[in-house]
Amino acid sequence: MSVHYVKRILLGTPIPTAHAPHERLTPLTGLAVFASDALSSVAYATEEILLILMLAGTAALGLAFPIALAIGVLIAIVVSSYRQTILVYPQGGGSYVVTRENLGRYPSLVAGAALLVDYVLTVAVSVAAGIAAITSAIRPLYPYRVTLCAIGVALIAVGNLRGVRESGRFFALPTYLFLGAYFLLIAWGGFQWLRGGVAGAPAPAPAGRGGGEVLTAFLVLRAFASGCAALTGIEAVSDGVPAFRPPEARTARRVLLALGIILIGLFLGISALVHALGVVPAEGETVNSQLARRVFGESPLYYFVQGVTMLILVLAADTSFADFPRLASFLARNRFILRQFANRGDRLAFSNGIIILALLSIGLLMLFQGDTHALIPLYALGVFVSFTLSQASMVRHWFRHLGPGWPFRALLNGTGALATALVAVIIGLTKFTHGAWIVAVLLPCMIALFVTIRRHYDEVAVQLSVEGVRPSPRPVGHGVLVLVGDVHRGMLPAIEYAQALSPSARGVYVEVDPEQTRRFEERWAKFARDMPLVVLRSPYRSVTGPLLDYLDLVQRQQPDQVVTIVLPEFVPARWWQHLLHNQTALLIKGALLFRKGVVVTNVPYHLDR
Repeated sequence: MSVHYVKRILLGTPIPTAHAPHERLTPLTGLAVFASDALSSVAYATEEILLILMLAGTAALGLAFPIALAIGVLIAIVVSSYRQTILVYPQGGGSYVVTRENLGRYPSLVAGAALLVDYVLTVAVSVAAGIAAITSAIRPLYPYRVTLCAIGVALIAVGNLRGVRESGRFFALPTYLFLGAYFLLIAWGGFQWLRGGVAGAPAPAPAGRGGGEVLTAFLVLRAFASGCAALTGIEAVSDGVPAFRPPEARTARRVLLALGIILIGLFLGISALVHALGVVPAEGETVNSQLARRVFGESPLYYFVQGVTMLILVLAADTSFADFPRLASFLARNRFILRQFANRGDRLAFSNGIIILALLSIGLLMLFQGDTHALIPLYALGVFVSFTLSQASMVRHWFRHLGPGWPFRALLNGTGALATALVAVIIGLTKFTHGAWIVAVLLPCMIALFVTIRRHYDEVAVQLSVEGVRPSPRPVGHGVLVLVGDVHRGMLPAIEYAQALSPSARGVYVEVDPEQTRRFEERWAKFARDMPLVVLRSPYRSVTGPLLDYLDLVQRQQPDQVVTIVLPEFVPARWWQHLLHNQTALLIKGALLFRKGVVVTNVPYHLDR
């Protein structure tokens, strides 16, 4: 079975460029692709608030819902801000594009680097959390959690490599099942609470933590910052505007508005129900699991809620697979990362970005052994840095371009920038020693790499520019050398080609065994008697060394000539058969790649099956 055949089975047949508009997302599939990351935070954001407040004792848990309300307001501000961003920048690109346009190169690189890091961490954290749900239910699978994480990442990557529209179809069902399950949980739980009774088993005993700290403003801010995990993924829609069907900006703004309303409703609904029913964090069971157990009891609905929670946590990684490649393509077009990231694959997806994201995420999961708690301290700092830069950039935009209602718009974006900047500072301070320092160190390193790559591309562009170039004198000569290692059928076409290039072509043979040289010269005289042969002695059995020395001699004797090296090379019928032969021709091509005035030509001889 060929590699091409396997690729077609996994990814499907190629899609022509002309079909690109038909492969874009509708509002329904777009919500599934870009909302799973933000919606998945409902599974843990409320619990993160409670876990911090528990440090001051159970009496402090009454602040959880006011904190959730504040986060709900922040979600509304950020959603409103990004809807304005989409309107002003319909070409997509999110924080990176808007920051580049308004604050300049280096702030935009900070935003781009922060988002790239956050997307990798989103994949790692989401998949690790989803697999943790599986291994918690089926304990024998726990030793294989890293392998399961890698398989999960690979499956999501394959789904995205198949194309944007197909990934939307693939992930739509789990997303909408999750929404249906959680709205049912909130509605039925609220109805039971209003009726004065709650079905199901009582809540487990509180976790054995907390009570050792004084309830301070800083602790409340820590709880607020932890709950702000609910905002991760909101920027995804503005990054992926070009993925929507026309009119792209209008469709993206509708999807972002729907995402904001749903996210606020779910987050506040879960937080209110947890507060009303008195659910507290417990060892061995999540707050959402306790809530579903108390509302639905040990019924199939409880297990359905747990199942779709696991699915949405794993599939939250799909948002990153939609946006990381697209953001990488913007950076590549601006020559800050490899240009290959700007290329679309044969299924119209940014395949290189998808593959690199999968490899980086799997590497991170292997490094941290699929431990969600070890990965979370690295999480969210990057996204709030990008939020702040994006909204500060929009403030600059309104002051520069004014426009209808610009004072209110600037105030809205300014409020969002201050709020998200405060959250970024709190996350950085409270999680610095627990792993956030890695992100703080990584971002400057990435920016330095971006600048280095851009400098290289700029230097290449200057050197390749034809502006002001004067015609160079033509070479006065052309020397042709045929490098041969044996006399066989694959050599004969190379000799004929070399003689067609130049009547003074010469054969070059590197001697590593004098006895073998004698036999070679006898066969050469029989099959190539009309071409001169140069034998280079190699006492240390190196092929490239004597050849390079001989080239130095030839170029010194005639510095104005071009030297063509003709390499005869037989090509096996099957790819794996290359492993059975030495790669002398490849080594020679590599050695000659950086030598000026030398042209290397391969003359392949294809072997039959």
